[in-house]
Amino acid sequence: GGRVKIEVAERAVVPDESDEIGAALTEWSTVTSSSGGSSLSSPGARHRRPRCDLILTTGGTGFAPRDVTPEATLAVLDRESRGLMPWVSSECASRYGQPLASLSRAAAGVRGRTVLANLPGNPAGAKQVVEVALPLLVRAVRDVQEN
Repeated sequence: GGRVKIEVAERAVVPDESDEIGAALTEWSTVTSSSGGSSLSSPGARHRRPRCDLILTTGGTGFAPRDVTPEATLAVLDRESRGLMPWVSSECASRYGQPLASLSRAAAGVRGRTVLANLPGNPAGAKQVVEVALPLLVRAVRDVQEN
């Protein structure tokens, strides 16, 4: 329960290329020192945070040849949450009468201290996914930040 403050820290349109998507996800999820270098092993790193606690991508989760966002996301994750996005798709199909939600190939997981999740490119579908997934994603962010 409780309220959560969400602030958009980054927004970008990234080409449908795995390496460019992966580079953006990596940049936004890396804990850095004030000088810009990685600080994961430096004193006090436990209290530092990545640029983004939660990264939500939109688009690239379908079956078109250029839909590579899930693969790019999986390539940078430390730990995948294999059950989250299939459950979210199933819930969206059930709650909103959207059987096409089941065709999503979205991925989710953790890189360092950042939670990442893929949303569909369709704005209505993305809104539905956020409504279903956000409480769980917030919990995941809290779990990751506690350690």
